[in-house]
Amino acid sequence: MSRVKRGTIKNKKRRKLLKQTKGFRWGRKSKKRLAKEAILHKYSHAFRGRKEEKRTARRLWNVKINAILRQNNLKYSSFIGTLSKKQIKINRKMLADLAENNPKIFQKLIEFANK
Repeated sequence: MSRVKRGTIKNKKRRKLLKQTKGFRWGRKSKKRLAKEAILHKYSHAFRGRKEEKRTARRLWNVKINAILRQNNLKYSSFIGTLSKKQIKINRKMLADLAENNPKIFQKLIEFANK
């Protein structure tokens, strides 16, 4: 049986690992052992970060809606309550977009909700 030298495969694995840690600080970008651990943490932080991103986006939508409503002497909770009572099914993302980009249309929504 012929001898198999695994140097190329080992180097390829190492290069792949270090490519994932590009831009990391200190030895985590250049040392295999530190890079391996950094990647394990990277994935857990990335998972959590995706959830946090959604959370902060929802919070921003509520702030945008509330800002327009306060100018019209309304409260966020009462506005959302009247929309649901009148069975207007429009989500907060769309409401925030209307409030920011199309204030005239949002104003009509406010008038319709207060009738």
